[in-house]
Amino acid sequence: MLIKLTGGTVYDPASGMAGQQQDLFIQDGRIVDAPTDGRPVDQEYDLRGKVVMSGAIDMHTHIGGGKGNIARTLLPEDHRLDPVHRTPVTRSGNGHAMPSTYVAGYRYAEMGYTACFEPAVLPINARQAHMEMGDTPIVDKGGYVMLGSDDFLLRMLTAKKDQKAVNDYVAWTLNAAKGIGIKVVNAGGINAFKFNQRKLDLDEKNSHYDVTPRQILQTLARAVKELGITHPLHVHGCNLGVPGNLETTLNTIQGIEGLPMHLTHIQFHSYGTEGDFKFSSGAAQIAEAINQNKNISADVGQILFGQTVTASGDNMRQHANHRFASPNKWVCMDIECDAGCGVVPFKYKDQNFVNALQWAIGLEIFLLVEDPWRIFLTTDHPNGAPFTSYPHLIRLLMDRSFRNDMLATIHPEAQKMTTLASIEREYSLSEIAIMTRAGAARIIGLKDRGALSPGNFADITVYTENADRQAMFTKPDYVFKDGELVVKDGQVVKVTWGTTHIVKPEYDLSIENELKPYFDKYLTMKLGNFKISDDEISEDGRGSLTAHPLRGAA
Repeated sequence: MLIKLTGGTVYDPASGMAGQQQDLFIQDGRIVDAPTDGRPVDQEYDLRGKVVMSGAIDMHTHIGGGKGNIARTLLPEDHRLDPVHRTPVTRSGNGHAMPSTYVAGYRYAEMGYTACFEPAVLPINARQAHMEMGDTPIVDKGGYVMLGSDDFLLRMLTAKKDQKAVNDYVAWTLNAAKGIGIKVVNAGGINAFKFNQRKLDLDEKNSHYDVTPRQILQTLARAVKELGITHPLHVHGCNLGVPGNLETTLNTIQGIEGLPMHLTHIQFHSYGTEGDFKFSSGAAQIAEAINQNKNISADVGQILFGQTVTASGDNMRQHANHRFASPNKWVCMDIECDAGCGVVPFKYKDQNFVNALQWAIGLEIFLLVEDPWRIFLTTDHPNGAPFTSYPHLIRLLMDRSFRNDMLATIHPEAQKMTTLASIEREYSLSEIAIMTRAGAARIIGLKDRGALSPGNFADITVYTENADRQAMFTKPDYVFKDGELVVKDGQVVKVTWGTTHIVKPEYDLSIENELKPYFDKYLTMKLGNFKISDDEISEDGRGSLTAHPLRGAA
């Protein structure tokens, strides 16, 4: 079947298109060249006057894994039908902060998103994470595998194993857990918490293993690069949320010694200690460091006001923040001693000084980082805000007048502590397309997504041009997933199942000679059960696996 999308105004940064009128053709799920053999078009959509982009990609959103289920269980009052969204009432879990898997797929698609990536897949819990993502319809998905507080790695570092041995372990884990990248959460800190350490700075030693977060980050970043994994080491840094953590973040950037590194939800790591409240913005220094260090990328983790729930593997910091829980209930737990999980409900308030300044800090970072290919639109769903707030965030970035109107309503002392009002920059449609499409596909390593050139999969979103960018990005006219129309006028019209994106770096099989006795002695799961087969991802007919090529491995 040949489909023609006629006369749309195309924003496709990967192909160098910024607002040109262009016809697109779809056949067999992919974008193809205009036919030259006289073939008739089977279906045509008139897109004149409309904005056309590739499907949006959320490169950091918590949509799979045990913490999501804990959050849903902890907040039953959040799971009522939201009248703003047209979600199916026959399925439960219509939550605002943490909707069910099925509803999440609907809501993402209805905003024009066609791919989402879970940023914290605990290897021993990876099967459950993939099952949850497999129950999320329409969108593609993938996960970053969590290492950095795992006992086996810390034992390797203590024993001063060579880099090749670490690389084999990292590659084996990625293959076993079916991931597309490596994530570190508070390097060594989740583990240190279990030895009664309540903080762990970049050069502070884990009291049991005598290893520092800096050593862990350097070793894993080098492994990712040498294995040829496209996505840089995905780093949730030390001291999340702590006033003064600006210095830790700057030291982390310098301490990685030029290796590629992605700093996630960086807003939470950009705080100074100036002013009467001993809490200030470090956005300018962080943005300058990103601008100067081309090996560094970041997503923001913007907070937006209202009720949400924070869910993180960083139980060290979640335990420290539990006294701020709203409503007043929380969970911290351990998973096989290799990681942790903290779930703390939270309500961000515009008249709370700290919350208001956090809001401003995130926007400052967005607007001060110069290269849109290295900064990404996230709220760290659900930690900063639910992903359904993205259209509102886009309007804040694209509309200075609206942004300043919002700024005028927040805590007056926070207004005095931010330079936001003086920043004139407004994001363009091309820049939005870069950080939510082309740039996200590039940094994750998706070779045939995030662009509208022939050969790419036909993940396409069509909007009606609207000066109110929030309204525009809330309700697309059409969303095509792999060439099929799945959303029309902001409503799902067809349910499909996306692919799971992975990488398969090579490793020395002899690593299992060390892992098997370790599993037998210390873990409740056997080595054979730990590894997920390809068939498990697609055995129920919901989706498939797509293995992406590696960079030229060192």
